[in-house]
Amino acid sequence: MRAIKLAAPGGLDRLTVSEQADPGQPKAGEVRVALHATSLNFHDYLVCSGKSPTADGRIPMADGAGVVEAIGEGVTDFQVGDHVVSCFFPDWQAGPPTVGDFRRVPGDGIDGFARDAVVLPPTAFTKAPAGWSHKEAATITTAGLTAWRALVVDAGLKAGDTVLALGTGGVSIYALQIARAMGAQVIVTSSSDEKLARAKDIGATHTINYRSEPKWGQKVMELTGGRGVDVVVEVGGPGTLGQSLQAVRIGGHVALIGVLTGVSGEVPTALLMAKQARLQGLIVGSRQEQEDFVRALDANGVRPVIDRTFAFENLADAFRHQESGSHFGKIVVSW
Repeated sequence: MRAIKLAAPGGLDRLTVSEQADPGQPKAGEVRVALHATSLNFHDYLVCSGKSPTADGRIPMADGAGVVEAIGEGVTDFQVGDHVVSCFFPDWQAGPPTVGDFRRVPGDGIDGFARDAVVLPPTAFTKAPAGWSHKEAATITTAGLTAWRALVVDAGLKAGDTVLALGTGGVSIYALQIARAMGAQVIVTSSSDEKLARAKDIGATHTINYRSEPKWGQKVMELTGGRGVDVVVEVGGPGTLGQSLQAVRIGGHVALIGVLTGVSGEVPTALLMAKQARLQGLIVGSRQEQEDFVRALDANGVRPVIDRTFAFENLADAFRHQESGSHFGKIVVSW
C-alpha cells in the first residue's frame, strides 16, 4: 500500500510516496479503515516543514477520514461500511484535558494518516457526519473540533453572543459557521478585502481589515457599542493577544488557540485583570467532544468551506499553497 513518509530533518522536499506492507486484518479490539482524505493544519505544516522535528520516516497528517473495511472481535462502536474520522488525541477519550504534548498525536509523535489504510483501536476514530464526503469529514479532526471546543465547550457560547474570529483559516471559518448556526453574531478580521467579502457571504456580521485598522481591538469595541465581544477565537498568539484583550468584553472569554505570530511574548496583565477576562489555552479536544460535535453537525447543516483539493502524491504542493497564505477555509488532500 502507499504511504507518504517524511525524511529527517524535515522539509517539504523530503515528503515522498513509498510502498509499505499492508497492515492486514484487524485483531480483537481493532478496526481496519481504508483512508481517503486528510486536511492540512498549521501543526502538520510545522512537522512537515521541519520546524517541529519528528522521527525519520514519519507518516504525517493528524486528520484522516475513510471507511471501515473490517472489524475485530469485540468491536461494537463501528460496523463494516461506516464512514469514520480520526481523533487528534487518540488516548484522550473524555473528561478534562489529560495531555499537553504531541507524543501520541498522529503525524507527529506516531504515524499519521497519509496512507491507504490503517489498523487501529476503534477509540482512534469517531463516526463522520451523515452524508459528508471523506474530504469534508477530514476537516473535523483538528480545525473543526478546535473551533467547537473553543466556542461551545470552554466558552459556553449561546444565542445572542458575539464572537471575534481572527483570520480566515480553517479554525476561524469553522468558528464563524458554528457561531452563526448557534445564533451568535461574528466579527472577522483579515488583511484581504476579498476574503472579508467571502466571510460576509457566509454569515459574518462585521468585518475588519487589520492592515487599514491596526487598532482593531478598538474598532471591535465601536462595532459592539462599547461592550466588546463575548468570545475571541485567538489564533495569532503574542502578536495579536493585546488587541484581542482590547476587544473582549468585561468578563469575556479569549480562546488562545494558535501561535501564528510566535510562541512567546508579553501578556498585558493589567488589561487582562481590568477586563476580568478568561484566557483559556487549548489544543483540539477529546473523543467525546468530537462525538458531540458530529451530532451537532448532523443537526445544524453546517458544511466545511474547502478552499482547494490536492491529489495524494501532491501533499507537498498542498503545503506550499498553505504557505502562501492565500487560502480561505480548509485545504484537503483526497484519494
